[in-house]
Amino acid sequence: MAAAGDKPAALVTGAASGIGRSVALALARAGYDVAINYSRSETGARAVALEAEQAGARTLLFQCDVSEDLSVRAMLKAVQDKFGRLDVLINNAGTTSEVKAKDLDAMTVEEWDRVFAVNVRGLFLVTRAAVPMLRASKGCIVNTASIVGLRPGPQPLPYAASKAAVVNLTKTLAYNLGPEVRVNAVAPGWMEGDWMQRMLKDNYDDLMARRARLTPLKRCVTAEDVAQTMMSLVQSNHFVTGEVIVIDGGFSSST
Repeated sequence: MAAAGDKPAALVTGAASGIGRSVALALARAGYDVAINYSRSETGARAVALEAEQAGARTLLFQCDVSEDLSVRAMLKAVQDKFGRLDVLINNAGTTSEVKAKDLDAMTVEEWDRVFAVNVRGLFLVTRAAVPMLRASKGCIVNTASIVGLRPGPQPLPYAASKAAVVNLTKTLAYNLGPEVRVNAVAPGWMEGDWMQRMLKDNYDDLMARRARLTPLKRCVTAEDVAQTMMSLVQSNHFVTGEVIVIDGGFSSST
């Protein structure tokens, strides 16, 4: 077994499913040891860890609500203790509301604050705790934003506003953490899978098919598409920072 520090290491928040799962496995296949953060889905996180280990990675499972500072600091200490370094941070943990965007009165202050706590404060807290190791390794950060952080869409208001904040944080952090640390983000469009199924409910199949028809590449984005772009930002684009890469098959450029 390799000693701590022999291999590059990555931390993926919200890694139990979806984009987090896909990029954690992509990192493992690329030779990274991977810390797998999750909040509630222990079964999913353990399955990701097992698959990452089968790809040759050492893994660290850590349950942590990214909006809680002490828990975040404990997580990054565990990464330091296990791997001795951190080269890549994927800020992917996120949550949303199911309140329709036009139903302003149904949105409670508590629900609004919860979305911002995870999506914005959480990104800041994890980044802050990770920066010393990332500076030492001259590493990089990739944040998960969303197309609705860049343009109006039907997503719930706190989610859209929080992803706009992620876009701004990405650019501001890139300015402040350079030249040692690169910071970029991805902004997926409508993505196949559980997240959109929860949002669209019984209309999922019809609305996703309609979106695919209106997309130049004639399908909706997958978690694997997003992971591929994230890996490009991690491995190949060494002079790119402060950018937000839209991944929507050309939909936003054609409407």
